[in-house]
Amino acid sequence: MPETEQIRHLISHAFKGQHADYIEVRIEEREASRIQYRGRELEETGRSTSLGGNVRALVNGGWGFVSFNELDGLEGKVELAVNQARLVGKEASSFASVAPVVDMVEPEGVKDPTTIPLAQKKSLLDEYNEIIWSTPKIQTSVIAYGDAAKKVIFANSEGSYIEQTKMDVSLRIAVIARENGDVQQATMSLGSSGDFGFTQGLQHQVKEIAQRAVALLLAPHFKGGEYTVVLDPVLAGVFAHEAFGHLSESDFVYENERLREIMVLGRRFGGEHLNIVDGAAIPGFRGSYKYDDEGVPATKTYLIREGVLVGRLHSRETAAKMGEEPTGNARALDYRHPPIVRMTNTFIEPGKVSFDEMVADIKEGVYVKNWYGGMTSMEMFTFSAGEAYMIRDGRVAELLRPVVLTGNVFVTLGNIDAIGNDLEMNQGGGCGKGAQSPLPVSNGSPHIRISKCLVGGR
Repeated sequence: MPETEQIRHLISHAFKGQHADYIEVRIEEREASRIQYRGRELEETGRSTSLGGNVRALVNGGWGFVSFNELDGLEGKVELAVNQARLVGKEASSFASVAPVVDMVEPEGVKDPTTIPLAQKKSLLDEYNEIIWSTPKIQTSVIAYGDAAKKVIFANSEGSYIEQTKMDVSLRIAVIARENGDVQQATMSLGSSGDFGFTQGLQHQVKEIAQRAVALLLAPHFKGGEYTVVLDPVLAGVFAHEAFGHLSESDFVYENERLREIMVLGRRFGGEHLNIVDGAAIPGFRGSYKYDDEGVPATKTYLIREGVLVGRLHSRETAAKMGEEPTGNARALDYRHPPIVRMTNTFIEPGKVSFDEMVADIKEGVYVKNWYGGMTSMEMFTFSAGEAYMIRDGRVAELLRPVVLTGNVFVTLGNIDAIGNDLEMNQGGGCGKGAQSPLPVSNGSPHIRISKCLVGGR
């Protein structure tokens, strides 16, 4: 990639003489490595590099977007994006005002994970694979490791110029056990904003995952029904992200009349102990950054404060259309995509209740941990828990076959009657929206208790 001054001159020259309400250029240089095992075999390993960019232009409310893989002819690419926008635009442009920024952001105290030799990474994963396959009754497994170092240059026609470098590391392990035609699985998904060290020293956890997959073959089936349910920080964080966080993305709200009627600021959705937050300004997580992909400074946004809906997530365009402030939540997966409204680090704030206090007065309930997957449709959700245990007379009891939680998110928020004091953040996996997946995010929560929740079993 050319030097900073060359890039700035190139972009400044490309903007000259263009008649648009707004223009931005994003240039991205990325290096990544990936290792994947399927069963006993190494399926894929390698490094990749990419260099590309895009131009986005706004004219009379219409957008033009052009992506490219070489910097030559940037002026023509800007002109093409402006002409595209002019064909679309039929009304006044809505775009919230943000002060121009000039800044260069480097990751603090993080070693570039892509500089660690692939052989060293493979040696570690070989060890984990041996642990898995030393366990009887394992049918197959998947180990997927990935890391990336990405430098992004952002400039717009308002005078902003920002260089940001960000690292990302992820590891997912899934183990499937089988006996007499019965199949069960256990998984682990972890991530980091650049620290390779989190992937090391996981021998005990990998062994426990393999053993749990086997143990599930002997676990009893669960009788479905309505129960008091305690969610661990991982599953409660996924609930906050999937079931509620996406409903707080303002492009979704703005475009859906029914959701606008539901998601009215000032409406109560839970008790005074319930606070849900999203924010890239919270440092150290996979969803953290200093500026979003529109050059807007990151914020910490309360979505629910003391049980009341008080905020939502915005790009500059959605903020202007809804008469609210930008929150720094415009994100693009890479240079081939325009930024859209996305979550960053989404979590339920901790309360004051210990885990022992939370389960003490439950005569018969369910304790659920981790997750396999799920789906949402407007306010309805269905999640598959990775682990489930009966709660009997105030104590966590036997392991169960996997269960499914189903319900209405707004009813469920109102049924959260206890929030733990043990906040944990989960950085595994990634978020998908608008064909842009997996975008690095984190989510978390303390343990939470839901007084009435529909739990499906056999």
